Amino acid sequence: MRKVLLFCAWSLVFAQDRQAEVLAEFRDFVAIPNVAADKTDIERNAEAIRKMMERRGIHVKFLRTPDAPPVVYGEIAVAGAKRTLIFYAHYDGQPVDAKQWAGGDPFRPVLRSAALEKDGRVLPWPRPGDKIDPEWRIYGRSSSDDKAPIIALMAALDRAKPTSNIKFFFEGEEEASSQHLEQIVRENAALLAGDVWLICDGPLSQNRQQQIYFGARGVAGLDVTVYGARRELHSGHYGNWAPNPAMMLARLLASMKDDDGRVLVDGFYEGIVALSESERKALAGSPDIDSELRRELWLARTEGSGRKLNELINEPSLNVRGLESVAVGKQARNVVPASATASIDLRLVKGIDWHVQAERVIRHIEKQGYFVTKNEPDESMRRQHPKIARVIVESGYNAVRTSMDLPISRDVVKAVEGVRGPVVLMPTLGGSVPLWVFEGVMKTPMIGVPIVNHDNSQHSFNENLRLQNLWDGIGTMEALLTMR
Repeated sequence: MRKVLLFCAWSLVFAQDRQAEVLAEFRDFVAIPNVAADKTDIERNAEAIRKMMERRGIHVKFLRTPDAPPVVYGEIAVAGAKRTLIFYAHYDGQPVDAKQWAGGDPFRPVLRSAALEKDGRVLPWPRPGDKIDPEWRIYGRSSSDDKAPIIALMAALDRAKPTSNIKFFFEGEEEASSQHLEQIVRENAALLAGDVWLICDGPLSQNRQQQIYFGARGVAGLDVTVYGARRELHSGHYGNWAPNPAMMLARLLASMKDDDGRVLVDGFYEGIVALSESERKALAGSPDIDSELRRELWLARTEGSGRKLNELINEPSLNVRGLESVAVGKQARNVVPASATASIDLRLVKGIDWHVQAERVIRHIEKQGYFVTKNEPDESMRRQHPKIARVIVESGYNAVRTSMDLPISRDVVKAVEGVRGPVVLMPTLGGSVPLWVFEGVMKTPMIGVPIVNHDNSQHSFNENLRLQNLWDGIGTMEALLTMR
């Protein structure tokens, strides 16, 4: 109780003298475009982080490998420290479509009085001494995923005196599947030795309660294209005759899941590592968030045969993340499409290899009568096979899970509970973070301590961060930096 009261007092002081300064630094950081594919802007972000860290006396260096964004690495050595904590976050972001964003510019951070769906109005950025409402929100790409924890760590360091040796590992291509992460970690294994990786990515529980997660799903992606005629055809002249790839694709996707969301791909659920007794107990004690989420999201039904969201997160999933075939709305034309493409993501749990899971989906496509190819089909192939699917498999990674029963796990929970009260313990985060590298290469446990609001629209348009989450997050990071 005393620690909670101390934190509340600290938070009040912080609100009076530092919030406007932190928001200004955050605004300038979010304003730097950070789409993972843009190497020039990614380098600008890395330099910005370097300057933020060096202003706080952190020894900084870039960890580089060819054709990859730099990892911004920093360290603080503490005399007599008994452990080394490694904080992970990423500074790159998802692609953007400016037309979908309110205001039209994902990299012009906007402060609003509330969430957009609650008619939040645009506010001027505060000056020192201005009163700041904790329910205000910052809108901009990566305001929550994942620049918020970086700013929270920097602000926490302005006050905290670390009790452990501290290392920072800020990655620049997490949203591009972390393609070079394993190589960078292997090349710097000695430098990256530590007792635990603290993963500062992901959201709080949907009831706004602090959560700590001990694993993350793996992920793999596939793009599936099916074909009709070599060019679009007039739907009146050919609509009863030429195969329609949009309809073909719809049937193919429908064959992959039943009406309740159960994946019908053979072997899809095979190999799952069962939860431990501690993990099952944590799930059983997690808050009941489903009814409130259904209300918030306007859902009359959910999938999963009535099981709760937190339970379903611990199973693999297959999601259609996008469809494309000609055009709709005012751009629609009366044609039979020449092709149709679906983009699929596969979320994995511990025990399932991402290569194997992707191959299971490909085998399912073949069982539906498709000839599967990796290449764009030429005339000979298209004349020979009545149903062709081009499948492109993206790089992926496997799921991992750290035991909740380790001494370091208990220490982290104790430190966070000291400032946030009871926390939600999750065996697995719903999203995917490349933790497998740290477990597989470094043999180091990893624990996730997220800070952002669950309704932040990450990966979508109008991404945002609730200010109270930032203030609470700064306190959480300070607690970890000064953990005994």
